[in-house]
Amino acid sequence: MSLSACDMSSSEPVYSSVGVEAFNYTSYNLDHFVVRDQYGNKASGGGDLMPGSGAGSVSCCYALKGTDFTVDWDVYDADAAQKQIDAQQDISVIRKTARVHMPPAEVKGKPGQNVLALHFYPDDHVEFEFRDDLQGARISYAKVDEWFQRTYGKAANPDNLDDAKSFRRTVRVAADGWKKYGLTSEKDLEQYVYYALIVNPRFDEYPAVQKILVETKGKPDAFGDAMRKLSPATVDEIKRFRPEQKEVVRG
Repeated sequence: MSLSACDMSSSEPVYSSVGVEAFNYTSYNLDHFVVRDQYGNKASGGGDLMPGSGAGSVSCCYALKGTDFTVDWDVYDADAAQKQIDAQQDISVIRKTARVHMPPAEVKGKPGQNVLALHFYPDDHVEFEFRDDLQGARISYAKVDEWFQRTYGKAANPDNLDDAKSFRRTVRVAADGWKKYGLTSEKDLEQYVYYALIVNPRFDEYPAVQKILVETKGKPDAFGDAMRKLSPATVDEIKRFRPEQKEVVRG
């Protein structure tokens, strides 16, 4: 059965004929991952997933049991890796581990149709989600970067990095937006990236911006909408702002 069935001897949920799929929201390339339950079963996947990728890359089929799991995964910094390759050195791989608790889940698809999606977040926590499709990405770095490059052109890439390196720079900043403020929507991350890379890397310490962050917390798109409405004069003040300034500036 591919729905959650209880083991007669332990009442633990059992998931059989399950595929696994990773969504990589970190700023690293995700090389490989392994999911282990407490009964010796495991499932694995990956395959050099760049930041923001993973949809459609499924490994099948596995059986897992229980509600508590351990996930081990390997990542590497693509920019550092290129330098190591050029220097004929081994790529430095970072091993990470997280524990995940997943309450019993009912899975209704036929064997082989159900996918356990693993969402890898920038702070190294992992969330599980059963799906019956190959979609489900929660953060789209590619769309954020496409908007940023299209909208700001040369200003978005002043040092003429190649597309891949420029993209990874966008990802690192967007990932910080998630780690610091939980931003996930395209609108929110677009504005976070714009302000951090073009206006002022410490823009979020400006009093009016801090007020916006508090007022829009937990409201997707609200931060982006509020930042777009700031007057040109305020944006100019943010550009000149230094955190050591103590005076209160207008919003």
